Amino acid sequence: MITASPLSAQPSSTTEDWRQHWREAVTDARELLSLLKLEGLAAQLPEGDAGFPVRVPRGFIRRMRTGDPHDPLLLQVLPQLAENRHVEGFQHDAVGDIPARAAHGVLHKYRGRALLIASGACAVHCRYCFRRHFPYGEEIAAAHGWREALDYLQSHPDIDELILSGGDPLALSTRKLDELSSQLGGVPQLRRLRLHTRLPVMIPERIDAELLAWLDGIELQKIVVLHANHARELDADVAAACARLRAHGITLLNQSVLLRQVNDDVGSLCALSERLFECGIVPYYLHQLDHVQGTAHYEVSDAQAMALMDQVRACLPGYLVPRLVREVQDEPSKRPLG
Repeated sequence: MITASPLSAQPSSTTEDWRQHWREAVTDARELLSLLKLEGLAAQLPEGDAGFPVRVPRGFIRRMRTGDPHDPLLLQVLPQLAENRHVEGFQHDAVGDIPARAAHGVLHKYRGRALLIASGACAVHCRYCFRRHFPYGEEIAAAHGWREALDYLQSHPDIDELILSGGDPLALSTRKLDELSSQLGGVPQLRRLRLHTRLPVMIPERIDAELLAWLDGIELQKIVVLHANHARELDADVAAACARLRAHGITLLNQSVLLRQVNDDVGSLCALSERLFECGIVPYYLHQLDHVQGTAHYEVSDAQAMALMDQVRACLPGYLVPRLVREVQDEPSKRPLG
């Protein structure tokens, strides 16, 4: 059963805070470089951001090292000339999202669960994004009051887990999320609600009282799958946001992407798992890079990835070792590697 959350008539000051952080994000690569005293790299920026706009919250920039062109947080968000290279085998829809479209805004790839494209917006534009070419303007589940998406779920009683993704579902206002959850009572077979989000890492202020009240009103098992690739992404503010979620009974998992020069060494991977667990987050998946056009410069070979995981397993207890996987179109699950 799902009940409406006790949302206040007016947004709280905390709600305004997270929206302010969203509005103040850096959207110019040259400004990003200037803030980090790396103006000399401006000549290496691709024209027009290689067709993928820059967006970086200022709180995330403050976690970067000033003057370091190799900072692993910076390398995730800074446009590079390599994005304009055409690389054989890299394509716009590397994981088969478009063929998996089952209804407006609904992707149905795996047995028992369906994914709603809840929003096309993200707090940060990761340069390796597997949906950087996705037609969000045509595929938002909230269109027409979520009706087509809900009709699909109702007509498929085998779907007992709903995944909210995007973009980022927490980019929506809490009122918009409440609009969806208030209608999920018409899908009685649902057991779990899963949110895939980077917002608690990018703008931890998003985990405010209003959002937590909304989550409290949902009588399903709730899982929040975060996305952090490096231990330095998880500062004290992020840890506090995760503590707020855990205090409300939310299970926290993390998905990372293995990225060249960002986390492709055993020290970085072990430090990430240790820091995640300190924050009450279970290391869940370590994804091999999806072969999306414009991202080949981030790729780590499967052989290197598997060798790294052997070293990680030798350093960490099993519960801190994420599963190394690759998403392959038309397969019934993520493909384990190694």
